[in-house]
Amino acid sequence: MSTSPFAVPVRIYWEDTDAGGIVYYANYFKFMERARTEWLRALGVEQEQLRVEHGRLFVVVDAEAHFRRPARYGELLHVTCEIAETGRASLTFKQEIFRQGVGGELLLDGRVRVACLDAQNFRPRPLPDRLLEEKGEWRTI
Repeated sequence: MSTSPFAVPVRIYWEDTDAGGIVYYANYFKFMERARTEWLRALGVEQEQLRVEHGRLFVVVDAEAHFRRPARYGELLHVTCEIAETGRASLTFKQEIFRQGVGGELLLDGRVRVACLDAQNFRPRPLPDRLLEEKGEWRTI
């Protein structure tokens, strides 16, 4: 049984575009970050709460993106987020950006690995036990 990935809409503004009128490549990483943050929020996890109450941070340690088609001012994109791999202290996300809704025209596909670090000394820390059930399914803190 396949489930749909988590997705958030992102509207393209002038500030997102370059002199050629297309989305500046680095902004796609911002859109991907928003999707991961909203995914956590949808699970009831606020990153500030994770830092303050649990002493942990998620930081990007590896990112790759394959740019397929450009996006332009005014377009509404949909950015997906789903877990591809889990480690003791890391998560790897598969992310895609579509025009015309999820499953529409693929503009970008990529992977982002985040590490779970101690908020004080920035050393790797295991993912909080309360985040993962035994089956590896996400739930709220």
